[in-house]
Amino acid sequence: MTTGVERLFDEYGHFKRFQACVYFAAIFQAISCGIHYLASVFLVETPKFLCDAPANITDVLYRNHSSTSLAGIWTHYKPGYGPVVVRTAVGDHWELSPCFKALRLDAVNFQYEFFGNKTVASCSRFVYDHSEVQQSIVTDWDLVCEKEWLAKLTQPTFMLGVLIGALIFGDIADRIGRRPILIATSLCQFTFGIIVAFTGNYYLFVVMRFLLAMVSSGYLVVVFVYVTEFTGIKVRTWTSMHVHAAFAVGIMVVALVGYLVRVWWIYQIILTLTTSPFLLYCWKFPETPFYLMAKGQYKETQELLDKIASFNGLQPTLKVSELIEECDGVLLADKQADETAVEVEKKLSILDMFGSLKMAGRSATCWAIWFIGSLGYYVFSLGSVNLGGNQYINLFVAGAVEIPSYLIGCFLMDRVGRKKTCAPALVLSGVACMLIIIVPQDIEVLAIVLSMTGKFAIAIAFGLVYLYTCELYPTIIRSLAVGSGSMMCRVGSVVAPFCVYLSDIWIYMPQLIVGILAFIVGILTMFLPETLGQPLTSTLEEAEALGSKPRKENEIADGVEMNQTIKA
Repeated sequence: MTTGVERLFDEYGHFKRFQACVYFAAIFQAISCGIHYLASVFLVETPKFLCDAPANITDVLYRNHSSTSLAGIWTHYKPGYGPVVVRTAVGDHWELSPCFKALRLDAVNFQYEFFGNKTVASCSRFVYDHSEVQQSIVTDWDLVCEKEWLAKLTQPTFMLGVLIGALIFGDIADRIGRRPILIATSLCQFTFGIIVAFTGNYYLFVVMRFLLAMVSSGYLVVVFVYVTEFTGIKVRTWTSMHVHAAFAVGIMVVALVGYLVRVWWIYQIILTLTTSPFLLYCWKFPETPFYLMAKGQYKETQELLDKIASFNGLQPTLKVSELIEECDGVLLADKQADETAVEVEKKLSILDMFGSLKMAGRSATCWAIWFIGSLGYYVFSLGSVNLGGNQYINLFVAGAVEIPSYLIGCFLMDRVGRKKTCAPALVLSGVACMLIIIVPQDIEVLAIVLSMTGKFAIAIAFGLVYLYTCELYPTIIRSLAVGSGSMMCRVGSVVAPFCVYLSDIWIYMPQLIVGILAFIVGILTMFLPETLGQPLTSTLEEAEALGSKPRKENEIADGVEMNQTIKA
């Protein structure tokens, strides 16, 4: 029988009706986090474009194709394979390229090849192919050519907001409670999401998306804590990991809405409204029993316990006074240890994670797992639209493959172990991505399958790294270890968009980079200790001893004791 607040789950159920309702209601809004994190895939989509065309075009040539208007040539046009040549009603011949145009001088015959003199002019406006993208922020604000970097800056700026939001709201939730933060960030998500759709210029758009990133990240961080504190230890691993599944559903929603709606501001409004029903019931959320007890709000705690019992069809037999006595007993038993440890804890810093060669290697590997997990996750998600084929199907599948990955990850980590799940997953992701090198470019389906295999495997590693890190470090620096790992995760998410942009050099370059890094980190993970079935450690010495063989003296002593037992 557990003691303290954890006892309520033994009494009233680890995941019965009340907890299930709270859990699914809370993670419903996590769908919006997946939506806003990946919405930029279609918000900032750049269609085919050319320098502004002169008026009164009568004929158009592109290589071996001809038409009477630019609209008839878009299906054949490929950037980088020569200009589009047009003839006007007054007889001028122009060569149109994406970032400049040239007037042919003394041109007589209207043909594609021309070796005479030309006058080059800059572009004052641009003409876009609207067959796939009717409106994006790129087409509205001409974020191409010398302004292209502005379009590419939108997602890194968003991820920077994610980093800052995680830091701010995680701390505030510990001060004022989980419930107020869940409600406030949800309202702000809805408000900022709608405002983004009506921004009139690029800079306001970026600012509002930055704020939207902060509150989305804040919700995601706090909801993990919220569902953890409302579910019992028997199901806590599953419930915490499957918050990621709600995020994956958000990615699939982005793909579906992106396919149906090709105007960016309407697309943004629909995405924001997708989880708006959450606002109708989020104010009914209770505060967690752990937080209420920690703040001494015993009356509210008793009311919550009675409500849980009633909702689960049980008699409200558990009293807060019993929990207080148990908590006080635990505190009294640990008081002396806490008093002797307080001076040590005050001196602890991130350097203690690297206090010995073994711990330094462990910490570097853990950080690498956090980094590559986040980098790979967002590279596979954001870069799925660049793989060829149907970009909407690609993104949908990139979200869909996550759901079975979490189910399989939960199953394996509790049976074969944390290390034996994490390391093979990273290696599999690396091998799948590196195999893309040998795939011919005309076999897009195989490249997509390999990329999705990489996403499936990296999601397994990314989903279990939080728990694995908790188990690898002792109590005195456990929060520090998880916090620093989370920071590396955020760094990976900020770097990911820049990595995706390398597809301009080679379409599979992002996957190749992630594959090489994932493979290396997967090999390094094999040197970490296994923590399945091991008790949580309290000191650095105990943590360092994880995975070590028993000392020789102990083995000899055990052997002597066994011989004596046999003789007796």
